[in-house]
Amino acid sequence: MLSAALLTIGAEFARADTSNSYVGIWVTADNRIRHELLPNGRYVEARGERERAYEGRYEVTGTHIEYWDDTGFTADGDFVEPDVLHHAGMVLYRK
Repeated sequence: MLSAALLTIGAEFARADTSNSYVGIWVTADNRIRHELLPNGRYVEARGERERAYEGRYEVTGTHIEYWDDTGFTADGDFVEPDVLHHAGMVLYRK
């Protein structure tokens, strides 16, 4: 039973550690779309002048990211390089 608990804790730690490697601000080349991935698994997306256009939670598995907006909208993306995120037809770069 203890080993199962340790495996669960280890899996949660690994998941948290993976998502933390992408924490920070990601922007399109024209800086119009800006994602801030927070260390607590939440994100804030700015669009143009709207600084908090979307907010919600995210999870990273490997190099894949899933988003769940607080309004119920979902999206996903892939980190194709350490500093490049492909998301919903856009390319975002680590700032």
